[in-house]
Amino acid sequence: MEPRCVECGFPIKTLFVQYSPGNIRLMRCENCKAVADEYIECEFMGSLWKSIFAFLLLDAYRSLLLKRNEGEWGSSMSFSSIVWTFQEIVQDVFVGNFVFFCIFLLSMRLMLNTTIQISRCKDILLAVLVSSYFKIFLIATMVWEFLSSVIFIIDLFVLSSNTVALKVITDSAMNRCIAVCFCAQALKLLVTQVPARRLLRF
Repeated sequence: MEPRCVECGFPIKTLFVQYSPGNIRLMRCENCKAVADEYIECEFMGSLWKSIFAFLLLDAYRSLLLKRNEGEWGSSMSFSSIVWTFQEIVQDVFVGNFVFFCIFLLSMRLMLNTTIQISRCKDILLAVLVSSYFKIFLIATMVWEFLSSVIFIIDLFVLSSNTVALKVITDSAMNRCIAVCFCAQALKLLVTQVPARRLLRF
């Protein structure tokens, strides 16, 4: 079916022009001069929020797996211990990812000499979220026994995938993209380790 303007119903050739993933320009109706379908941007934002939610959920599960392997999670835990553990997981996920994205953008600015605008941030965020799809392999740990090193192997796959996505989106040298992703991931791991949690208890 031929698309039509949501304002006047006039048929148009296309609703939008896509310049890059997440970077679109909405077309105007030739008849009423209004944006033909302004709700298309809402579809993109909806998929972005769903990606963010899935990313954070998998990160929370990763943190829970690490605690279980370290013996911090078990069936004999008291209610207060469970609440404290969940508080630590939420802290790890939100503080860790906040640090990750801040260092990621800062490293891009310094190492890749990239100017970062709001529309560009949206593209970068989506690229990082989509390229972190290797985290889905954490779900397999619900079925099979595994060593804690498997989690860090998955982290390495995510790191390599983020690096490739950054290279594609910025067209920069591979070694610089590796440096940006490594710095961001290393500081995220540093922030979410035991010393940082001990400091926050005080």
